[in-house]
Amino acid sequence: MNKTSNYKLTLVIPIYNEEDNMAALEKVLCDYLPNALVPTCVLFVNDGSRDNSLKCMEDICKKHEAMYYISLEKNGGLSAAMKAGIDSAYSPYVGYMDADMQTTPEDLNLLLKDIEDYELVMGIRANRKDTFFKKIQSRIANGFRRMMTNDGVQDTGCPLKIMHTEYAKRIPFFTGMHRFLPALILLQNGKVKQVPVRHFPRTAGVSKYHLWNRLVSPFMDCFAYRWMKKRYINYKVAESNI
Repeated sequence: MNKTSNYKLTLVIPIYNEEDNMAALEKVLCDYLPNALVPTCVLFVNDGSRDNSLKCMEDICKKHEAMYYISLEKNGGLSAAMKAGIDSAYSPYVGYMDADMQTTPEDLNLLLKDIEDYELVMGIRANRKDTFFKKIQSRIANGFRRMMTNDGVQDTGCPLKIMHTEYAKRIPFFTGMHRFLPALILLQNGKVKQVPVRHFPRTAGVSKYHLWNRLVSPFMDCFAYRWMKKRYINYKVAESNI
């Protein structure tokens, strides 16, 4: 039996070359799990890290009962890591958080308060601690995405999100689709709520984002989403004797 089915929420954390953050990440997760509003486990997804991240998560999972990991054969990017985590989760809810320590798992409790009434509850980074250049790029990309998708979401790049697993598993993932989770939930007639969360400066490790994957690539992905939206199949089974 998949061990995540013993919990109400599986928190997926993609890891790519984050060995410098792993000790601090372990600490904040250990502090949070006993105080989570619902029984929660952690699922690390090693996305082909070239540093010591895999060994770090193996050691962490040996020490803590509610922490698990999967390791991808090679680096596939954030969307691939998220899909792998979602596919491996069998709890009613699945969450997402980055390993860069710029958000805190404590704020997941703010999202959990509304998860029964919404298929996706996501954070909005309040008082972002990024550089001015990063903020401008993000503002432009978010504005263009809202115009193209009409999802009404202020900050799709915020890494704190919780979804109903049955909806998350139906999301058609391909490279770049992690930016369109709210729009893809809305395509399923799901409801989305945004909640302000805290944001912190990165203190260890190196950002994996640059001009191409923060600004240029999202523009291109918007057109891919528009193409897919016209062809998206959304159905619900009304009756069965399977």
